[in-house]
This record gives sequence, structure tokens and C-alpha cells, in this order.
Amino acid sequence: MFDFSTPLLKPMLVLEDDPAQQKRISKILQAFGYEDHDIFYSQTIEFALNICSKNAIKFMLVDLNLPDGSGIDFIQNIKEKRGSTAPIMVLSAWNALETIYKALNIGATGYVLKEKDDFELMFAIRTMLKGGAIIDPKIANKILSRFKSSLTDSPIEHGQIHAGLSQRESEILEYVASGMSSREISAELNISKFTVDVHIKNIYQKLAVNSRTKAIHTAKQMGLIH
Repeated sequence: MFDFSTPLLKPMLVLEDDPAQQKRISKILQAFGYEDHDIFYSQTIEFALNICSKNAIKFMLVDLNLPDGSGIDFIQNIKEKRGSTAPIMVLSAWNALETIYKALNIGATGYVLKEKDDFELMFAIRTMLKGGAIIDPKIANKILSRFKSSLTDSPIEHGQIHAGLSQRESEILEYVASGMSSREISAELNISKFTVDVHIKNIYQKLAVNSRTKAIHTAKQMGLIH
């Protein structure tokens, strides 16, 4: 029997425009112990951003194909402009690798295909709630196949390796390497110092370091900065 016991991240946001999928997701979340008042539902990016501006959302399930744009744009807005650290699981019918890479690169921590059955979706959600990351097995196989193909076609140059940094994180990393403080970076980019610190924390996690000095050293070794 499936074990639903896990700490719940709430409130949470479900950005999905298909009523049938909303109903499916709601049923699964209720099985984990979520109540109606723990979940915000949105069918559009605009309304979802409004929800996030008024509530400290702790967990998000996001579709990509939405009436007013792409869920990728929503994720980028949430991560880069608002500095959210909430885990985001993409639940989409799209399985193009370029789309998947982009979603993960800008901040999604999970990507699951809608075609999966309820049990597989439950497992994915539980993994996310426990602090893990999840990639749909079918997607993982496609990524591995492309990776193996790239190894056969041509060696990967060291500078091509990246840690999944977003464009904003890469920009801030360059400023950190130049010796600028968080306050100076915030002034330069016209964003809050808190947002800068959140991005720096994300950079540390992605580079597996715990200081600016180590981040700079590791980034140089990986070819992220010069």
C-alpha cells in the first residue's frame, strides 16, 4: 500500500487550465492530506502570479501549455524576478528535450508527463515533498540516449559543462566573481538584496559549495566564468 506520510508544503499552487486535470490533481493531493484551503488553483499565468504576490506559496505544480502563455515564462518570473525558492514540478504533455532542458535550467525541480498513472504521479509528488527532484523515467531515458550520442559524436569540452544555472544566476555569479557585495549587485540589477541572496544560495546548491570563494573557484573550473 502506498505510504502517504510526508510533511506537507503549503499553501501550494496548481497552475493547470484543464478542469479534468485539476480534478485529478485535487484528488491525489487530498490523499496526501491537503485540504481545500491549502491549495490555490489557477488556469492562467496572470492569476497565478497574482496568487504568488499575495501568498507565500511553498510548492507548485505547473503546466506549460496555458491560455496566456508558457508555464516556462511563469517559472522564470517566479524564480528570477520574485526570488521564490519553492520547489516546482512541471506536469505537462510536452516531452521535447529542448523544452524540458529549459524548464529545468530556469528553476523547475521536477518534470513529469501527464500520461503517467495516478500511482506514478503520487510517487513523484511524494519525492518532491520530501525535498527530492524528479525526472520522468521516459524523459530520463531520452536524455541518457542523447548524452550517449553526444559522447560518440564528439567529446564534451570542459567549458560546455554547466550546473543548470539560470541566466540571472549566471549574471549574478559574474558579479560575485568581480568582488561585488550583495547590496552592490542589487543596486546594479535593480532588484532587492534579499532576491540577490536567494540567487546566491541557489548558486551554492547547484555548485555544491558553501562560500563565495568556493563558488568562484568551482565556477572557473567548470568554465562558467573566466
